[in-house]
Amino acid sequence: MVRRAIAVAAATLTLAGTAIVAAPAAPAAPVSAVSKPQGLDVSSHQKDVDWVRAKRDGARFVYVKATESHTYKNPYFGQQYDGSRGQGLIRGAYHFALPHKSSGTRQAAYFVRNGGQWRADGWTLPPALDIEHNPYDRQKTCYGLSKPEMVAWVTSFSREVRRLTGRHPVIYTTTHWWKTCTGDSGAFGATHALWLANYAASPGPLPAGWAYPTFWQYSDKGTFPGDQNLFNGSASQLRSFARG
Repeated sequence: MVRRAIAVAAATLTLAGTAIVAAPAAPAAPVSAVSKPQGLDVSSHQKDVDWVRAKRDGARFVYVKATESHTYKNPYFGQQYDGSRGQGLIRGAYHFALPHKSSGTRQAAYFVRNGGQWRADGWTLPPALDIEHNPYDRQKTCYGLSKPEMVAWVTSFSREVRRLTGRHPVIYTTTHWWKTCTGDSGAFGATHALWLANYAASPGPLPAGWAYPTFWQYSDKGTFPGDQNLFNGSASQLRSFARG
């Protein structure tokens, strides 16, 4: 996930025309006037997570890294995914894309086989695609793909996840990367929830096609292990979103 230093101030989100005003949030998570659900995302960097403490501190949902490319599996996935569910958190799995390594279809299939499943039980968030700057080669932030090739890669990943799970994947990205590497494609906003990373005072400008972010990752430091997130809605809307 994105790593940048921030100072989070007051923030406003909008969900289907409803204003959500968040209080100052550094280093703690932003808390809206009507208690919007707070959450986190974790990977192998966090190792075994104290889910009792995370729940006590206010976490209500989590995304857990399951896979990367078509070869890597998070060795802590079971403890993180099942452990969070055991403490009553709504949880989902995400895949870190390496589009230059293999096709979107292949990586989607690998992801779903290794944790990216979805069930309409109200406790399982839809699978998520983490697609962002290349952490292994700063000179190839778009992994060597052209803008049309990147759009095609995301499309193939999405189609395979939808075919295997019945849900379109949530797309995690930054506005800057999306504009740089897809040409600010608006092809996904009508069918894919946006998980926006922006370590600033507000979610800021959105990628084309999206009217609002469903999730906002606003910091990599705070109350919870891993990255800090806010769901753009109520607790009941979060449960409905999980059910599909």
